[in-house]
Amino acid sequence: MKLLLTAFEPFGGEAMNPALEAMGRMPDRVGEIDIVKLALPVTFAGCLAPVARAVAREAPDAVLCLGQAGGRTAMTPERIAINLDDARIPDNAGDMPQDRPVEPEGPAAYFATLPVKAMAAAIRAAGVEAAVSNTAGTFVCNHLMYALLHFLAREGLGVRAGFMHVPYAPEQVRDRPGTASMPLEDMVRGLTAAIGAIFA
Repeated sequence: MKLLLTAFEPFGGEAMNPALEAMGRMPDRVGEIDIVKLALPVTFAGCLAPVARAVAREAPDAVLCLGQAGGRTAMTPERIAINLDDARIPDNAGDMPQDRPVEPEGPAAYFATLPVKAMAAAIRAAGVEAAVSNTAGTFVCNHLMYALLHFLAREGLGVRAGFMHVPYAPEQVRDRPGTASMPLEDMVRGLTAAIGAIFA
């Protein structure tokens, strides 16, 4: 069994992205599951192509994409991605789309094909806060989730895929009193549990 695990680079003026840091701390194998890791640019135009190439090259059984959702208190597998790019800040290439579809001819939304409730339950069972999220936002995270699910459906590849957000890391909230964060070691423990649930 093989999982393609992706995470975004830092964005929005941040010095780090906890999703990328957590992915980097993951082993290359979890039980019987081989983990292929891929770092992605935070750009609307450039985030899908590396994932599509990796899917073709690695033939994974599933793809799990990770991103940062500052302010959230839990690890949140995303249930749904919508066909909308509507950015409140520019991406790392300076693109700031407003009310633009991800795919002009695509459906309004795609549901994740990963077991999001089982993933959240497994993360909580590992002692880490988790909840299913019903909005991936309208920035690059949602764009990637939608574009990836659209690509997989269009190509008929039968690869399951989804997205999970993680909170800020403690280093990011030192100057943000009262803002939620999660230690990276907890994210790694939760991610390991979520991967186990994907292949259960």
